[in-house]
Amino acid sequence: MRKALRIVALVAVVIVLGAAIANSMVKPSTSSKVWDEAMTVGNLEAKNHFIIYSDLVCPYCVAFENAIVENEEEFKKYIEEKDILLEVRMSEFLYEYGETRPINSRYSAEATYCAKNEGKFWDYYNLAITTVWNDYFVGSGKSAAESMRALGKDYWINIGKQVGLGESFEKCVRDDETLDEVKKNTEKTAKMVNGGMPYFKFNEFATSGFDLSWGWDYVLYYFEAGLES
Repeated sequence: MRKALRIVALVAVVIVLGAAIANSMVKPSTSSKVWDEAMTVGNLEAKNHFIIYSDLVCPYCVAFENAIVENEEEFKKYIEEKDILLEVRMSEFLYEYGETRPINSRYSAEATYCAKNEGKFWDYYNLAITTVWNDYFVGSGKSAAESMRALGKDYWINIGKQVGLGESFEKCVRDDETLDEVKKNTEKTAKMVNGGMPYFKFNEFATSGFDLSWGWDYVLYYFEAGLES
């Protein structure tokens, strides 16, 4: 009887250990690694997880993202065919850690999060990218960052009005209602980023930087490097 009980106990231990080992080998789902689903595009359970760490007053960030916006249909088809979830992680990284600490790094991040909290992250983000690119970076390059210093919150609020955001959005931006969220994600970004802005983590491929003269072909080059990793 005792021998039978020992065998039963031994079998139970083996089963428990086997289950624990199997669970430890299960790859975490893509969705479990996402900071905020509202800032993603693509299948939440996609095989490939591509992350862009960005700041709207970073000319190189805007150059990369503007190339995507200008090729939106091809981009959407590409991430669907390649089974990619793209996540954008906005922050005030340049305000907290940049040499010149541009205040619009904070204002733009706050406005983006205010739009996100009203369910219009992508509407706001896409228009903000094209607006900043055309207003500041497309002609004069990175030197335009200096001229952006004169901008106040009204610039970012006006972008929101163009995508249908109203009084609650404006109040959110003026009253710094998302500042705590922005600061929290900026601290998390600083722990993840190993280099300047923009920073990319496409699967196991990580890199930073993008040239203002590059376009969609170079975006695809980065994406393909992520798939190959």
